[in-house]
Parts: sequence; structure tokens; C-alpha cells
Amino acid sequence: MTELLLDHARLVLADEIVDGHLLLRDGRIAAVCEGRSGLPGALDLGGDLLLPGLVEVHTDNLERHVMPRPKVLFPMQSAMQSHDAEIAAAGITTVLDAIGVGDPYGDGFRAHDQSALLAVLDALDAAGALRADHHIHVRCELPASNARELFAPFAHHRRLRLISLMDHTPGQRQWTEIEHARVYYTGKKGWTDARFAEEVAIAPERQRLHAAPNRTWFADFAREHDVALATHDDTTVAHVDEAHALGAGMSEFPTTLAAAQRAHGLGMATVAGAPNVVRGGSHSGNVAAAELARAGVLDALSSDYVPGSLLQAAWRLVGDAGLALPAAVRCVTRAPALACRLPDRGALAPGLRADLVRVREVGGLPVAVETWVAGRRVA
Repeated sequence: MTELLLDHARLVLADEIVDGHLLLRDGRIAAVCEGRSGLPGALDLGGDLLLPGLVEVHTDNLERHVMPRPKVLFPMQSAMQSHDAEIAAAGITTVLDAIGVGDPYGDGFRAHDQSALLAVLDALDAAGALRADHHIHVRCELPASNARELFAPFAHHRRLRLISLMDHTPGQRQWTEIEHARVYYTGKKGWTDARFAEEVAIAPERQRLHAAPNRTWFADFAREHDVALATHDDTTVAHVDEAHALGAGMSEFPTTLAAAQRAHGLGMATVAGAPNVVRGGSHSGNVAAAELARAGVLDALSSDYVPGSLLQAAWRLVGDAGLALPAAVRCVTRAPALACRLPDRGALAPGLRADLVRVREVGGLPVAVETWVAGRRVA
């Protein structure tokens, strides 16, 4: 039996912050107590905040480490180790690594087999070399002809936790404003304006051929294999209704207030981007996440492409949306955990996993000082 007593902390509980101490035993929280313990051998946190470990349901951060420069590939194990270290340092204890399968254009990272990740994760895990608890979120690009083929290696792996349905056809959803799409594709992918215009012209035909069959197939797979299902970039009430009818329990990055309201009303978890909160708005010109929070329809946040944004966004929700800190912290801990069917974490409560992050405020901003995963310090 292993025990660790964390003393002299401000514990961020479900509805309040209390001065207290936490007893960890065999990777679980054994007791949550108010006041100082005064026991020898306790780790004195010096009055710092102690939060549940952050839960990340959708991050593309691994892609950045695998392909640090356009068309430059890095070995998967080295990329995963760097990604894992960055995640843990950001206070994230559970991460759903987002793997995009299918690329309608055939020239991107997501057009290729990424299944090497699975063996790397299992090997690092067996060696005790992973810091965070890693799961898989497969992002399925519906208009891509090769989406199902690239999904196949992940289909029955034990780490598969979430499937999301995406359609990035320019002129709709995230790219309702074509100019925002043009800036993205010419800037990030290096397309010429002529290439962009050509792809926009043929995109509707790809969508017509592949999107509907793929949507049905992936939704059926999720239902039959009891995998959580999410919809992506909902813009209209009709988008949400379609996804809900297919069994989706999560609406990721709704682009309008109306879509978020509909999803929330149907009991779907609405997930917005933490970078959206930190930057004060969407880089795609869509609804601000803080607006969703003020309207009472924001359930959870995802760091998306900046792991460090998740913790910062919780603090920003306090000032920008008027949330109490415990409610803001729930958006990055308990709410995402429940959305991806991991009820054993995301709160400081007896019996739950001892996934924790010690936070110190510096200049009004939170800094992750220490991170524990299942009672083991990892950062």
C-alpha cells in the first residue's frame, strides 16, 4: 500500500474552495479533509490551489510533434514522448489524442496511415514511461474516400474512446465564410489561390459521394461497439438534430449560439475551444466560447491545438463569463471526463483516481506547478 498526504492546500471542490488536505492511497483519493493535518511526512503545498487533473478530449498537439514542419516527419516514439511531456506539464492528466483519418485532398498528414501510434503508446505504457493517461479520439473526415480504410487499425483497440464526425467542406460549418477558409489553406497548407479555388469547386461532389455513407457507417460503428460519438462544428439546429438522431452525445466546437443552445437542450455536452477563450474569440470567425458560457450552454473546454490553454481558459472564464472558479474548473475536469465516459476522475472526491494538479497564481494567471497521475508525480 502506498500513501501520500498533500497538506496545506486550497482544494477546488465541486462547488467551493476549502483550505484542507488530501490523502492518496494506491492511486486513489482516500480522504478529502478540511484544515491542516499537522501530520509528519505530509507534503506541504504552501497554500497553493489543488485541482483535479485536467481532462483533454480533443487535442491535435501530437500532429505538431509528428510533423513539426510541412512535409517533415519525425519518428512517432520521439514525437509521442515530447507530446506526453508537454501535456503533463500543462496539468493534463487524461488526454484523448485526436487522430484525423481521411483527407479529401490526398496530400495532408491525415491522408496517411497513423497506426504506428498504437504500438508506440502500448510500448511506452508497458515501460512505465507515459506521464498522462492516453486514450484515442478518431476524427473522421466524412467527405474523404479513405476515411474508413485509415480508421480500421484503431477500430478495435482498447484505447479508442471517442469518434467524431467532421466535414470541412468549404462554405459550411467551420468554413461558412469562404475567406476564412482561404486564409487557412493558403497559409497553413501553402496552397495558391488558384489551388484553393479549384478545390472549392470540386468539394461539393466529394461531399455528395462520401459524406452521407461515411456518417451512417461511423455512427453505426460507435453504437454497436459502445464508443462515444461526437459531432463537429455544428452551425445550425438541423446539424445538431441530425447528430443527436445518430447517437452523438457531444457537440464539439459549435460555431453558432443557436447550435450550442440546441445541443445543450438535447443533453449533449457542448465543447468549445480553450484557445478561443484565451484569445477572446474564434480564429475562424465563429461564436466566442465566452459567449456560450455567459448563455449557460458551455459544458466543457478542449485545448485543441495549445495544451497550455486549457488551464488558462478556466481562469479566463471567471473574468470573462462570470463563472465561479469551481464551475470554470469543472469545464476542464469533471465535465469532459463524463462526456467521454470516464466517471472515475475529474473531481476531488474519495474513491476517484488521484489525478491532480497543483496550481499557483502568478500575475493573476494559473501556473501548473506539479502534476500527479494515479497518485504518481509526473511533472
